[in-house]
Amino acid sequence: MHGVDLQTIATSLDLAAFAYFLLAVMVYRLIIGAPGTQGRSMNGAIQAQRVAWMQNMARRAEHRTMDVILLNNLAQGNAFFASTTAIAIGGMTAVMGSGDRAQAALERLPFAATANPTLWELKLVTIMTIFVFAFFKFAWAFRLGHYTAIMMGATPLVAHNAETDAACDAHAERTARLAGLSAEHSNSGLRAFYYAIAALAWFYHPIAFIAATTWVIAILARRDFFSRSLRLVAAK
Repeated sequence: MHGVDLQTIATSLDLAAFAYFLLAVMVYRLIIGAPGTQGRSMNGAIQAQRVAWMQNMARRAEHRTMDVILLNNLAQGNAFFASTTAIAIGGMTAVMGSGDRAQAALERLPFAATANPTLWELKLVTIMTIFVFAFFKFAWAFRLGHYTAIMMGATPLVAHNAETDAACDAHAERTARLAGLSAEHSNSGLRAFYYAIAALAWFYHPIAFIAATTWVIAILARRDFFSRSLRLVAAK
């Protein structure tokens, strides 16, 4: 690529749309991970429920089987999405081998922007990168789910004295934090699916890419900060 001007590969509108996409994703990631927004987001509300769940689990000397079953169901969801991303990556790889036909079919649509083969491959690589990122997130979330199950199994038995109760509460809080880490990675993987949907619009037109990115960020913000489900979860 030495000596190749980006302007010969992509138009100014393509470059602006891609820059807008990267900026929107990074800014939203900073917002959702900022300590000041945790208490007002769905992530923070669910984490408080996880702490309550693990504290209740720790105080039960028996009947913890249901807790493990619930956690296993969550872990299986991460395994499913990890498999889905692997399939998506394979599909994108296959499309790279027949890019000319796919590009020709797409460009027959009204108002579709034309793209040279290099730009077309860059678009495919962008989506593949998003799915690779999602795969690693879901795979690690799945593994963290296993660690959380081990922590649940290692929860001290309730002895109804101050020292043991304090140890149970501390262990429960650590377990809830570990489960929260698993959820953070899983949420990042799910958001990557949304971003991939926005990136698909780039194949049609860079303006559609900008509009889809804005739409996706708006949906994520509403569900994370302004949804009815958040009000129900956070209700005291």
